[in-house]
Amino acid sequence: MSSVVRAARRLVHADSVLFNGFLCPSQSCAPLLSCGQNRKLASKQVKGHKKEQRCPKVKPKVDKQEVEISQRMTVSSLAAAMNRDCDHVFEALMNTAMDVDSLDSDSVLSEKWIKEVVTRSGMKFRWTNLSTSRERTNRDVHMRPPADPSSLKPRPPVVTIMGHVDHGKTTLLDSLRKSQLVSTEAGGITQHIGAFLVQLPSGEKVTFLDTPGHAAFSSMRARGASVTDIVILVVAADDGVMNQTLESIQHAKRANVPMIVAVNKCDKLHADPQRVKRELLAHDVVCEEFGGDVQAIHVSALKGDNLRLLTEATVALAEVMELKAEPSGYVEGVIIESRTDKGIGPVTTALVQRGTLKRGCVLVAGKTWAKVRLLFDENGQAVKEAGPSCAVEVVGWKEAPSAGEVILEVESEQRAREVVTWRSSEEEQQKMEEELSAIELKQQQHLESYRKERAEFSHLSWRKRKVALYHANKNKPFVKPSEKTQDEKLQMALIIKGDVDGSVEAILNILDSYDAQQQCELHVIHFGIGEVSESDVKLAETFAGSIYAFNVTASRAALQLAARHGVPLRLHNIIYRLVDELKDELSGKLEPLRSQNVIGEASVCAVFEVSVGKKKVPVAGCQVHKGLLDQKHKFRLIRGQDAIWEGSVLALRHHRDVVPTVKAGMECGLSTDEGEDVDFRPGDVIVCFENVERPQVTSWNPGF
Repeated sequence: MSSVVRAARRLVHADSVLFNGFLCPSQSCAPLLSCGQNRKLASKQVKGHKKEQRCPKVKPKVDKQEVEISQRMTVSSLAAAMNRDCDHVFEALMNTAMDVDSLDSDSVLSEKWIKEVVTRSGMKFRWTNLSTSRERTNRDVHMRPPADPSSLKPRPPVVTIMGHVDHGKTTLLDSLRKSQLVSTEAGGITQHIGAFLVQLPSGEKVTFLDTPGHAAFSSMRARGASVTDIVILVVAADDGVMNQTLESIQHAKRANVPMIVAVNKCDKLHADPQRVKRELLAHDVVCEEFGGDVQAIHVSALKGDNLRLLTEATVALAEVMELKAEPSGYVEGVIIESRTDKGIGPVTTALVQRGTLKRGCVLVAGKTWAKVRLLFDENGQAVKEAGPSCAVEVVGWKEAPSAGEVILEVESEQRAREVVTWRSSEEEQQKMEEELSAIELKQQQHLESYRKERAEFSHLSWRKRKVALYHANKNKPFVKPSEKTQDEKLQMALIIKGDVDGSVEAILNILDSYDAQQQCELHVIHFGIGEVSESDVKLAETFAGSIYAFNVTASRAALQLAARHGVPLRLHNIIYRLVDELKDELSGKLEPLRSQNVIGEASVCAVFEVSVGKKKVPVAGCQVHKGLLDQKHKFRLIRGQDAIWEGSVLALRHHRDVVPTVKAGMECGLSTDEGEDVDFRPGDVIVCFENVERPQVTSWNPGF
């Protein structure tokens, strides 16, 4: 019986499940073994029998940091994307096939190692989406296509009077239109473009543009030549071809505009019209009497001589050119001048080139627009409309446009706002691109300097390089970013105000030629048109600058504020005087030039001591051989090529007398102050000199 029980136990050990199924095929069969044995067998693990599977523990989901990666990332850019430092990237690449010692912060990593660093750091990556900017719809307005020849009508010619300053351009125009414009010009000099519609005695109408002849107004002359049909070149018979005459010729040739030469001041005693024509030959202006196609009329604008011949030549040339324009459709034109009137706001002088300008038209020029409220002619009379080749003053601008801007009419105010918004955004975009290119250039320069600074540590591993950089930089003083260093260079801030946009443009062009930045830096912090206001004075006070105003006044409050705060306020109506005062102020800011003027020289013949009270004072016995020695000036002791001592002397003695000066050929004794121990030796040279200061003048030469 016992052997049977042992066999059963062995069978149970072999497979308890099979045994239970063999003895009890049904599920209700009771276990054969006792409960205690059953517990013992259940608790004992049988070899090869798997444990009962337990329920797995659910781990909480951890959100991994997401890193944006791209192709050809550097170590520093990858570290920045992971919000780590470069050392973290180096440590992540350790124990890999990558040679970590050959890497630095600017090393470019391949795609494989970028993913490896992110994965080893317990992060996940995603590729950066390349931003594709949606192309915006162009909302700008453009000129109309050329008109149908059948719709063109004859128009008056636009004639620009050009020439050198004081050659009689405005006087000639006065004689043509029977006015006295020259008497209203400051200093008798035209300082902005004047546009006038003149009806000649023959009945024809001509629009004249009177341009300045001063050297400062080159941009105005160029603008006048670009909108004209004919150029009348005024040359004084007693003065000949001058600088602005040559410039006017160049503007006319560049604009491909025909010329008529008016040789003015032929009534003067020393007038020589033939000399003027010969001088013009040297500049490819060939008059008709020399076989060319340029008409030359001898006139006297003051006395009115031959003005009829000049007008006939102008009208004849205009007829040959067959000038026509389309008087219907949207208006096209150009801004001749722009100013701000205190009573009515921004006002522009516009030359209509196409269409008919009327009250209520919506115009766009540059980055501003207008709904025309009023139109004035050159006499200040209100007009209802202006056709092609007419120059009128336009009132209704939101802001004053720049001179030279093209005027285009649009259908509504909403369309005008769209155009202005588009142009402003385009300008901002262009400015942003320029700034980005400047930033990239600066970064490239910084990177080159950074690499050059660390070139000496390039052979070290990144650990040793880090230690070496620490030791190299630990003794350098730390400067906080908030600490500003004082700039020792002289600076001058300017605020420019003018009556019209062209005047301000001329002044800014003059300032662009400033080339003395090494002496004093010149900065224009603000410019505009209109009278000087209190805000201008406050801005000048903030920057410790000066205000220069041309052909405008200053309000009483602005004058009082400038006087109270000591802000320089310069009001001028002649441009060359404004420039002269600006040069004087720049020169006044410069430090005076210091020089030394040698008065006399003496040689030391002997050295001895003289008793003064209880003290013995060394005295140098000298022979004056050049100039004189003056006690009130400075002295210098020279031995060989070296200056041994420099200072003042206590006394000069001739024999036993104390004298203020010793002349050449005389002997004297020279003693220094008691506190100075000067080692005089025979053969030394003593030089007497004085320090001279003279004012320094700016090297800037604007050309007039």
